[in-house]
Amino acid sequence: MIIQKKYAAIDIGSNAVRLLVSTITEKAGKETSFRKTSLVRVPIRLGADVFLHQKISENNIARMLDTMQAFDLLMKSHGVERYKACATSAMREADNAEWVTQKIREKTGVEIEIIDGSHEAAIIAATDLHALIQNDCNYLYVDVGGGSTEYTLYSNGKTVASKSFKVGTVRLLNDLVENKTWKEMEAWVKDTTRDFKEIDLIGSGGNINNIFKTSGKKEGKPLSLAYLKKYDELLNSYTYEERITELDLKSDRADVIIPASKIYLRSMKWAKAHNIYVPKIGLSDGIIKSLYNEEKEIQNASV
Repeated sequence: MIIQKKYAAIDIGSNAVRLLVSTITEKAGKETSFRKTSLVRVPIRLGADVFLHQKISENNIARMLDTMQAFDLLMKSHGVERYKACATSAMREADNAEWVTQKIREKTGVEIEIIDGSHEAAIIAATDLHALIQNDCNYLYVDVGGGSTEYTLYSNGKTVASKSFKVGTVRLLNDLVENKTWKEMEAWVKDTTRDFKEIDLIGSGGNINNIFKTSGKKEGKPLSLAYLKKYDELLNSYTYEERITELDLKSDRADVIIPASKIYLRSMKWAKAHNIYVPKIGLSDGIIKSLYNEEKEIQNASV
């Protein structure tokens, strides 16, 4: 007997807002499968408001209301049974975040949970990272967003340490990251990875996914430090307009990909890593998995 259900995740980031609808299939004797049914991305860039003015602008509030209304209708159209909406760096720093979430709830019915950096890292860890992580290897997981970068060090299949830093692509574009913060991030990565040999990076985020896609590498194969350096040089050799026309980047990706590449490169150098793996996972995938795990826990508790 096959049981299928649809769950949805809304990821409200500093650069873009995403809706992921997944079809979950359960069959006795088989591992549960999670198939992406629909993925919608809207580049609202809340961080440009919040990191500069500490609040979400009227224009972006209106765009958020329209987007959440559309997402609500899409979830109904897909027959979504459960969903969770999580907001990260920009929303947790906005002075009017509580008012905005209340307005969205009243107008669209969508409930938004504002999560901190450690919670964000924990949700992402609920994904299929275990399928990539080998028990006899060391990995530094790096998730680069518009407002923050989350690190998690894995060794022998277990979490050793994790940390969130307010260094993100939108912040960097607006020159809002002090040298002191860079140094703190560098010190943490170096200190945390110092006693671990042969560390590989695991990269997460739209920018590293874009770079990986461009490389033509097969899924599961890593990008080398040398390749990332070369691609970073290529990116920086083009103007913003040329990155759109010559590299076929979206307009809202052509600017943030530069600081993102910088963060991944520096992280690799600090950790003395030679390779970076790029699985197709992120916060949205983690939300879906956490919803499923919550339901299973409830079912097991009632048995």
